[in-house]
Amino acid sequence: MSMKQSPMSPSKHSSNGNASVLPLENCFSDSLSMLNSEKAVEELIQQPLLHGIDDHLIEFAEALRTVAKALRQAAEGKASAQAEASEWKRKYELEKSRNLQLEKRAIPSEKHLDENGRVAHLTNKPVLSDAVEKSDRCCGEHGICSHQVLRDGEHDHDASVVPNKMIRKASFKLSWCCKGDKSDQKKHDIVSFEKGNITTAERSSKQISLKWESPPQTVLILTKPNSTAVRMLCSELVRWLKEQKSLNIFVEPRVRTELLTESSYYQFVQTWENDKEILFLHRNVDLVVTLGGDGTVLWAASMFKGPVPPVVPFSLGSLGFMTPFYSEHYKEYLDSILRGPISITLRHRLQCHVIRASAKSDLDSEEPILVLNEVTIDRGISSFLTNLECYCDNSFVTCVQGDGLILSTTSGSTAYSLAAGGSMVHPQVPGILFTPICPHSLSFRPLILPEHVTIRVQVPFNSRGHAWASFDGKDRKKLAPGDALVCSMATWPVPTACQADSTSDFLRSIHEGLHWNLRKTQQAFDSPRET
Repeated sequence: MSMKQSPMSPSKHSSNGNASVLPLENCFSDSLSMLNSEKAVEELIQQPLLHGIDDHLIEFAEALRTVAKALRQAAEGKASAQAEASEWKRKYELEKSRNLQLEKRAIPSEKHLDENGRVAHLTNKPVLSDAVEKSDRCCGEHGICSHQVLRDGEHDHDASVVPNKMIRKASFKLSWCCKGDKSDQKKHDIVSFEKGNITTAERSSKQISLKWESPPQTVLILTKPNSTAVRMLCSELVRWLKEQKSLNIFVEPRVRTELLTESSYYQFVQTWENDKEILFLHRNVDLVVTLGGDGTVLWAASMFKGPVPPVVPFSLGSLGFMTPFYSEHYKEYLDSILRGPISITLRHRLQCHVIRASAKSDLDSEEPILVLNEVTIDRGISSFLTNLECYCDNSFVTCVQGDGLILSTTSGSTAYSLAAGGSMVHPQVPGILFTPICPHSLSFRPLILPEHVTIRVQVPFNSRGHAWASFDGKDRKKLAPGDALVCSMATWPVPTACQADSTSDFLRSIHEGLHWNLRKTQQAFDSPRET
């Protein structure tokens, strides 16, 4: 006897030996019965989506962003701690090396056993300069501690990378121009350098003087391309430096080809064959001479990824905020510079890292880029406004909405930043300029931040368009949503020679280049008129 079961009633347990049917819930049975009919399927398809699902997704995305921001801040803190530790380690190693050298110099009779067990005297050790000998006595007398001055007493082990045999680099020292101001004599650790390479531990607005301790022997000449006047001046300058000053001369491969095309006399001019050799130019070049405008100075700075030799910029361009020397009097200027001492301006550079959204940490960044003027983040060809989140040492600054943002050095304050409404700043003033480009707010005014901060510009994940970053007007990179640009002050500045001093050169440049505050003199109504 069989019993017919209603499709809407729960199934009973049967033990006929074939299969057992588990009891089903009423709602599940209803769903099965509905799915058996085409009408029910159409009704399910036509039902609207659940309300609030978009809100939940947005909340989930915001939570993920918060977690990512916390992880990014932790990575930045770790990177900062590692950088600080490495800097302290470097200073410790320098101090340790100095103490060892002082001990060896104080005990000349010190002996040791060689590999054969015989007594041998210590010889051919690098020695410190006379200023180092008197470091304990004169520390603070001249503004910069003399123990920071090292004489290049040993040969560079990596000099073999450059194929041409070069004479070792000239050494020099930097000192304050205190002019009798005793209150500044206690300042030290402002400028330190190792074997002729300049770096700064701190900054100061005081004038800095460069004095050669041994005469320069190698000069690098960089020229503005596609200029007949520059080419003629370059050939004349090369001949004069070789015949009158007996200097070794380096030029770019393009310039050497032009010189040899003109005459086979220029066979003595040296150059490099690949980019790897450029990395070691600072170890052999004592002086850099640029023939062109500010663009040529920017090109010279971009060639050196680390230490930069002193740069002598000659004006042969349209605008010259960094080129105080006139090319017509190059012999007099170079005579004075080669003798020394000369005033220099330490122009700091920004070190920029692009960090992609796919990076596991901020340490996983692209190759750093150094800029002397500015780095610009703009909207490119997009019709949407840029949307940039800005942080300063992990502290939120603002959200930039507009055409873009300029992060400029003080040397670049008279360039793009000035055109966007930023202030003109003396190049020796320590700081980073934070200048918006056509902001979508009348209250968004430019800022000047201290030089020791790290600035992070983040493209939000919900940004409607991409951003573009350019570095000194070139090397343009695309920043997608989630990408970031991290900028901080670079370790190695660009020392440029001054005609008078940094302040006089700066004021003259804005007067002559920008005609700053040039206006007609007002006169009283009853005063005699000028004819």
